[in-house]
Amino acid sequence: MLEKFAISRRYLRELDFTIIITVLIISIFGVLNIYSATHMTSGRYYLKSQLIWIAGGILLTYLILILDYNIIENYASVIYWFGVFLLVLNTIPGIKSTVNGASSWIKLGPVSFQPSEIAKIGIIIMIAKQLDDMEGNINNLKNFCKLTLYAAIPMVLIVVQPDLGMTMVCFFTVLGIYFASGLNSKTIIIGILTVAVVVAIAWNSSLIEYYQKMRILALFNPDKYQLNYGLQLKQSQIGIGSGGILGKGFLKGTQISGGYVPFASTDFIFAVVGEEWGFIGAAMLVTFYGIILYRIIKIAKEAKDIFGSVVCVGLVSTMLFSIFQNIGMTIGLLPITGITLPFMSYGGSSLLTAFITVALVLNIGMRRKKINF
Repeated sequence: MLEKFAISRRYLRELDFTIIITVLIISIFGVLNIYSATHMTSGRYYLKSQLIWIAGGILLTYLILILDYNIIENYASVIYWFGVFLLVLNTIPGIKSTVNGASSWIKLGPVSFQPSEIAKIGIIIMIAKQLDDMEGNINNLKNFCKLTLYAAIPMVLIVVQPDLGMTMVCFFTVLGIYFASGLNSKTIIIGILTVAVVVAIAWNSSLIEYYQKMRILALFNPDKYQLNYGLQLKQSQIGIGSGGILGKGFLKGTQISGGYVPFASTDFIFAVVGEEWGFIGAAMLVTFYGIILYRIIKIAKEAKDIFGSVVCVGLVSTMLFSIFQNIGMTIGLLPITGITLPFMSYGGSSLLTAFITVALVLNIGMRRKKINF
């Protein structure tokens, strides 16, 4: 019975332990920073909760590694449409839950989760499946339109929530897949220009909420809005800047301990890193992320089929943009959105999704060698 849940030695030899070790280091580092951001008000509650989510993520990773990823490919439609179903379900009053102005959560009893996280994975798997069936021929007009339709359906539902951050993640994820798959550069440019026009129209409509517009405006003039919409950014910059080269030390961040940085344990966890661990700590964190991204790209190149390669490209695009966006918004380079920092920020949905991402990549890497009979 237990043999069904065992991974053969042949696959274990191909397992990328560099990714596993690096992910665990970042996750534990995240727990320390979450505790630092919350211990003054909540004691060890968030520390214990995050450790439980990490344990769940490790278990989920193992369960995914047991399955051949080609089995997952066979259920691409089920995964995709399940994600779309959850997004539709999220429009029903009494089920959807509004957090920070966005109805992007589903609340079932004491448990809340973001269906867009599941939909994001579904988009990647579905597009990878379609590209595999198309033998990678993305420049065929019919194929391109079909892929874009699959990407657009969940993204429109995410826009309606409205969740600007997750919409951006999905867009740049699909863009990364298109670019890596060899889509004609003219088509990419036309697509970007089309999106720019749509954004301009949305800016002058009710699709973009007032608070979202103000966050963008505050990015370009933080001093003007430092007492309202720019407050979070201003306090974050003060915290990161005051950390200097070596930081103030663990549990010694005055901006964080004083509660001056809102959502320090989730969206603004990088502000905790900057203040308490300084430039050195922040640089080390970025280096660890770089190691993971490099290893995922390596696995994408070595994958035995188009599906595996595209899934890795989609997942590395998702992680890269999430890291860039989260860090960028805490230092004033990008507008503030609800994008969490992978493996660092507090939260079950984002953390489990990050572990699923790594599990899929590891699965593809383990089975990258074709079996010859």
